[in-house]
Amino acid sequence: MDKRAFIAVGLSIAVFYIFSMIFAPEKKPLEQTGKPVLASISGNGNVATQQTPPMQNQKPANEQTLPTTVSQKDIKVETDLYSAVFSSKGASLKSLTLKKYREEKSPSAKNVILGSDADPNVLTFSTRASGIALNEGAVFVPDAESLNVNDKGSKELTFSYVSGQGFTVKKTYTFTAGSYGINLSTQVINNSAAPITGSIQQVLTYPAEPKEKNNRYDTAGAYLFSDNSIHSNKIKDVAASSKRYEKDVMWSGFADKYFLRAIIAENNSIASVELKKNASGYFESIASSPQFIVNPGLSTTVKDTLFVGPKDIDILKAQGHSLVQSLDLGWFTVIAKPLLYSIKFFYSYVGNYGVAIIIITVILKALFFPLTNKSYKSMKGMQKIQPEMAKLREKYKDDRDTMNKEVMALYRDHKVNPMGGCLPMVVQIPVFFALYKSLMFSIELRHAPFFLWVTDLADKDPYYVTPVIMGITMFIQQKMTPSQMDPMQQKMMLALPVVFTFMFLSFPSGLVLYWLVNNVLTIAQQMYINRPVEE
Repeated sequence: MDKRAFIAVGLSIAVFYIFSMIFAPEKKPLEQTGKPVLASISGNGNVATQQTPPMQNQKPANEQTLPTTVSQKDIKVETDLYSAVFSSKGASLKSLTLKKYREEKSPSAKNVILGSDADPNVLTFSTRASGIALNEGAVFVPDAESLNVNDKGSKELTFSYVSGQGFTVKKTYTFTAGSYGINLSTQVINNSAAPITGSIQQVLTYPAEPKEKNNRYDTAGAYLFSDNSIHSNKIKDVAASSKRYEKDVMWSGFADKYFLRAIIAENNSIASVELKKNASGYFESIASSPQFIVNPGLSTTVKDTLFVGPKDIDILKAQGHSLVQSLDLGWFTVIAKPLLYSIKFFYSYVGNYGVAIIIITVILKALFFPLTNKSYKSMKGMQKIQPEMAKLREKYKDDRDTMNKEVMALYRDHKVNPMGGCLPMVVQIPVFFALYKSLMFSIELRHAPFFLWVTDLADKDPYYVTPVIMGITMFIQQKMTPSQMDPMQQKMMLALPVVFTFMFLSFPSGLVLYWLVNNVLTIAQQMYINRPVEE
């Protein structure tokens, strides 16, 4: 009995050990208690170390994502001038709402939002890289849920991205009260054992066709300042093939009639800009930094400035970097910008842009008075000798050379210059077109009231009163102007006021106001010239 019990116990122990060896559960590895060390650069340029928590469920490097615990989120930034929304996806700017500008002339109208005109899946401003695996889909970790910049200070918002390929990217935006410029620092830290070679690409995106049909989009397109000159392109210009600019690029971006979004180079941080139409049909401006090499344990930083705001001549000039060139006023810019500064100067005293336009018109008329006075006197003199000229033409109709000599002698005897009536007018043409551009494309006049029913000098007269009065004054001016034309030509010239009236119906009220005041002053000048002179 004892022997059987002993054998049974022995067999039971053997079966237990065999079962344990075959069906025992897998042994779990020991948990790592240490924390990996991330290399970074300290303020003095030496390599420092900091502790970071271990990454869990890390995906392959080419998927460009953080651990699954990191989710995409929006971060709102408030300043005195704008409210901006950033996304952790690409550490990108999604939209920026301007607090001092509205879409329409109404207190209840919505504020101008720059960036919302792109597809939600197309980032307004984002960062890519060449040479390292970083694209717009990378999800960064922000160091704040929101940011509020007080009236006098500046604050930073930093986004961090740790790749699976041994590098870290940090994007730091610096917001300053009272400024539409946002400083941007993009740092690449090499945590690997091999050098990193690449470049940073700042990408601005703009729709081919804006959602809303508004006349401020009439001049919308890509603008950049390169090789000391302004360049503009519509999407049709790059639809078939991209354009590339590589010489002295100071800034690049997109602008419409009144607003601009641009990336500005700091210390030659933009080596080239490529303009192209992307796969989604959107306009892209890709500003690439010079190529860099980052050795293991070191970092490099690319500094730029992002500007998103109005094309106000004072704001643009204060920003520097020739950003004021984005206010393109055509061939006569050299005259137009001083005129715009003058209008703003007088506005600072009178508080009404309409009154400032009237003051400028009076000053210009006074400056050109000697020329126009001479012009009208010459035309009046030509009118007086028309009967004698007709007799000479009839007398010497078969001898052109003799007729020309006699006509020139007639000019000398009466001290009349046939070109005297035209030349002064030609001199004034550049000034007119310069003022036209200044008034047509000036954001200062946008939603600026004048008096009574004229509540927006950048928009047409809602009741067409000023264009009609302008046409009447133009008709009176035509009737008072001395003419050497035949009766048929004179009748054709009298039709011009009608043509101009219809043309000016849709013009900005500020421009109509200038033309109207100029006509009134011209009528007064002609009355002065035509007054009877006592012997």
